[in-house]
Amino acid sequence: QVQLVESGGGLVQAGGSLRLSCTGSGRTFSQNVMGWFRQAPGKEREFVAAINWSGGNTNYADSVKGRFPISRDNAKNTVYLQMNSLRPEDAAVYSCAARSTGLASFTTAAQGYGYWGQGTQVTVSS
Repeated sequence: QVQLVESGGGLVQAGGSLRLSCTGSGRTFSQNVMGWFRQAPGKEREFVAAINWSGGNTNYADSVKGRFPISRDNAKNTVYLQMNSLRPEDAAVYSCAARSTGLASFTTAAQGYGYWGQGTQVTVSS
């Protein structure tokens, strides 16, 4: 079992930065592919970024590529999403998710992740 808790959301002006953190519990956290998703009001949940167990491989949605680097610190059981050059369209509830242990491949589909945090709100003012 993996339990996830996000933090770091808030209100920021367009062009600003925020860093989201996702801290996990469970012995296997360091073995899990981790992802970030977001959902804006009235829209479907969408994939943002993912990172493999070692941090050596990452995957990004085109909309955030080059702006939102994902990283992890397995010693701290934490995954980060550094959000730079924020735009009003980036505003959403951001959730981190973990793939089940043993699933080493990336997926952009929310159904591919078995564990979810409660989400953290990001608001971007124009």
